[in-house]
Amino acid sequence: MTVDGRRAFGTGAREALGVPAAVLGAGFLGYGSLAADAGYPVWLTLAATFAIWALPGQLVLMEMQAGGAAVLATVLAVSLSAARFFPMTLTLMPLMRDGSSKRRLWQFLLAAQLVSMTTWAVAIRRFEDRDLEDLEARWQYFIGFSAVCIGAAAVCAVIGQLLIGALPPLARFGLALLTPLYFFVTLVGEARSKASITALVCGAAVALLLHAVAPGWSLLGAGFIGGTAAYLLQRAHANRH
Repeated sequence: MTVDGRRAFGTGAREALGVPAAVLGAGFLGYGSLAADAGYPVWLTLAATFAIWALPGQLVLMEMQAGGAAVLATVLAVSLSAARFFPMTLTLMPLMRDGSSKRRLWQFLLAAQLVSMTTWAVAIRRFEDRDLEDLEARWQYFIGFSAVCIGAAAVCAVIGQLLIGALPPLARFGLALLTPLYFFVTLVGEARSKASITALVCGAAVALLLHAVAPGWSLLGAGFIGGTAAYLLQRAHANRH
C-alpha cells in the first residue's frame, strides 16, 4: 500500500468512526438482542452479520427460521431482500477501477460484499471530492470505511445479544430501524441533482399509494414503479431540451 493509499484508508476509517458507526452500532445492538430472543448462538449472530451484512436480510433470516421455513425458501427470501444492492454495486464498482486495473476479480467480489446502504451512500458522495480522485485512494478509503462499519456492527451485535435483559422489545425494534432511517436522511440530504430529487419524489409518492392498497409490496413498487417513472420523466425533459 502506498503512502497515499494508507492516508486514504485512515481517512475512511476515521470518518466511519463518527455517526455512521454509531448509527450502525445502535441498529445492530437491537439486532443482537432480537437474535438472543430467537435463540441464536453468538457465532451464528456474527456469521449472519458478516455473510449477509444487511440488517433487513438478517431480520428476514431470523423470521423465516422462527417460522420453520424450508432452507431453500429462506435463502431465496434473504437473497431477494438484498436485490437492492445489485444496482448499488453496479454504480459503485466502476468508480473504483479502470480498464488497466491490476486487481483481480476476487478482490472486487470481496469489495462488493462490503457494499451496504451506509457505505454506498457515503462512498458515492465522497468519491466526488478532490482528495479521492485517484482510483487507489478511492479503493483504500472504501475498504477502511467499510471495515470500521462492519466491525462496529459485529461488536454491537454481540453486546446486544449479551444484554438481552436490558432492552425492552420496543427498544430492540426501534434500534433496528435506525440504520434505514439514517440512510434515508443521508440520501435526502445528498439529493442535489434534478434526477435524484425526481427519483425520491416519485418513489415516495408510489410508496404512499401502494401502502394503502398493498403494504407488502409498497417498498418494491416504490423502487420499480417510482424509479421507472423518474427515468421516463427525466428522459422526456431531456428530449424537450
